[in-house]
Amino acid sequence: MTPTTPSAGARLSLNQKTVNSCTVPQVVELCRATGIGSVGLWREPVAEYGLQPTVDLVAEAGLRVSSLCRGGWFTATGTAFDEAIASNHAAIDEAAALGAACLCLVVGGLPEGSRDLGAARDQVAKALEILVPHAAEAGVTLALEPMNPIYAADRGVLSTLGQALDLAKPYPADQVGVMVDTYHVWWDPTLQGQLQRAGSEGRLVSYQVCDWITPLPADTLLARGMMGDGHIDFATIGGWVTEAGYTGDIEVEIFNADIWAADPRSVVDTMINRYGDLCAPYAG
Repeated sequence: MTPTTPSAGARLSLNQKTVNSCTVPQVVELCRATGIGSVGLWREPVAEYGLQPTVDLVAEAGLRVSSLCRGGWFTATGTAFDEAIASNHAAIDEAAALGAACLCLVVGGLPEGSRDLGAARDQVAKALEILVPHAAEAGVTLALEPMNPIYAADRGVLSTLGQALDLAKPYPADQVGVMVDTYHVWWDPTLQGQLQRAGSEGRLVSYQVCDWITPLPADTLLARGMMGDGHIDFATIGGWVTEAGYTGDIEVEIFNADIWAADPRSVVDTMINRYGDLCAPYAG
């Protein structure tokens, strides 16, 4: 039987970080209770609950797993690089067990004491060469996530979608793709063309949404806002993503201390309403 493409509303996915205080069972129950069809999971809470129990729980709830977060951190050196590779091998196996649409890769920032962005990106390419055969065997798509340039030093030396696509180019699209997060790419003047490129290459495997809010908090990791609370034009970017041919889940991932402290059900209800107003109409 040929699978059907979910409708725009049914494509909403709740990333576990948006309700950061919730356990795996609580996140699954939130999705079930609110009719959300897909969930983005994180490795640490999955490990805490247990991989097989998580697989069983998600299956019983009839949920898709839109992504598993996260692999990556490839820019370490020495034994730390070997440890990162071992961790990513495990992450690939976890993503396969969960049937995740992709394994998110946050590639890592500059090594301590380094200012050489080029060498750090070469290290990411080296890691992909090692990991792609395992991912291909497991049937897992590795999703490179370009990050906003404010994180280039400490989290992600890939700052643009174009850079991520260049790194993915040597590999088949079902083995290495890209994850597009509005928070990280909204500022990029080349975004429309790079989304078209990602679509034409079949590499657009994940679309995440949240807003860019100002003023930025002291901890910029927690600078994401609920859609509609900031500056991102979701209609335009959503239209470009649709034009690129993306029909997968649309995942809401928010790192924000105030949202994390709020009642999770209230957060999800707001998320559903904002998604319906700002994202679903442009999701094709």
